[in-house]
Amino acid sequence: MTPSIHSARKAALAIFFINGFVLSSWVPHIPLIQERMHLGEGLLGIALLAVAAGAITFMPLSGRWSSRFGSARITRLSALLFCIALPLPILAPNMAFLLPALFLFGVSNGTMDVAMNAQAVAVEKEQGQPIMSSFHGFFSLGGLSGAGLGGLLLSQGLNPIVHVLSVSIFMFAATLIATRRLLPKEEQVVPKASTFVLPAGPLRALAALAFLVLLAEGAVMDWSSVYMKTTLQSGVGLATAGYAAFSLMMAVGRLSGDRLVSKLGAVSMTRITALIAASGLAVAMLIPHPLFAVIGFGLVGFGLSNLTPVLFSAAGKTPGVAPGIGISAVATAGYFGFLVGPPVIGLIAELVSLPVALGLIAVTILFVSFFARLTDSSATNQSLTNEGYCNELT
Repeated sequence: MTPSIHSARKAALAIFFINGFVLSSWVPHIPLIQERMHLGEGLLGIALLAVAAGAITFMPLSGRWSSRFGSARITRLSALLFCIALPLPILAPNMAFLLPALFLFGVSNGTMDVAMNAQAVAVEKEQGQPIMSSFHGFFSLGGLSGAGLGGLLLSQGLNPIVHVLSVSIFMFAATLIATRRLLPKEEQVVPKASTFVLPAGPLRALAALAFLVLLAEGAVMDWSSVYMKTTLQSGVGLATAGYAAFSLMMAVGRLSGDRLVSKLGAVSMTRITALIAASGLAVAMLIPHPLFAVIGFGLVGFGLSNLTPVLFSAAGKTPGVAPGIGISAVATAGYFGFLVGPPVIGLIAELVSLPVALGLIAVTILFVSFFARLTDSSATNQSLTNEGYCNELT
């Protein structure tokens, strides 16, 4: 029996929450692994690169699989794998085991990311009104809950392995329950089995913005707790407060984002919120105090909150392209930000300092504000009517 749109929406919201919770449960362990394995910023950046490499390798495949088998099935399988993969990096005794563990973590997260967004686009179409930001808001609520709970428990002396195993088991069970009510197979455009989709035409502009936005999001996720702990000398619990504030304000922004997009329009909202994000990161880096860092990271979260859902929603509604394919093309480009960000930030931090490396991210966010007009999909489509939407590499 096909689930109602109401139950399907609740199921999709739960999946976004689960993804954010599992992903952020990893965040408090980053500085702990750095300390346990005696990694400098450069080596830590290389380790984090494995997560992005795994995600970006499987994102195009996830778009294809979602189109062929339905995003509900791919969401379910990848979410279960994501829960299983969470404890592996914490169990790794050295870099030789850490790198493949993080790669698998990235594979499952990247696959789940595309599939659940394709499911969200399908639900949004059935709902008949803009609701994409609410899904990403629940992802941020999951991020706030996972990072906050993890930081609290670890600061109270909970064994790190016990923490991740508990999260893995609980979220695995929650996934089994939630995914039963997702919409069945929804896409109609199925690509050739040998096709690897690259963004072209209007998707290229969306992909460029996604690259910069996800570069900033990845920088905060991977390095905020390290910055708080190593640069500002915060304890384990306080070290996660920066990312928790980031997730909280991102949730606030996204849960109100659908109304903001309707009222301000994509261009104005992109320009204003990108400026807020850049200002917040500047505050966090220029005033070396934990309180101002938490406030700054919170502003970054609010500023970036609605940029990704707007880009993904536009990509998923590109004419002539299945939602999974459009999203995977833009998301793959966006994850190049995750791919480039960790090692570059680590290298700059190794040569200069971590505050300088993170401060440079503020400049990239300013580019998003400057090119906000690219989010006007109607203007972009008119100027690129003779171009294809995707390039196919076989």
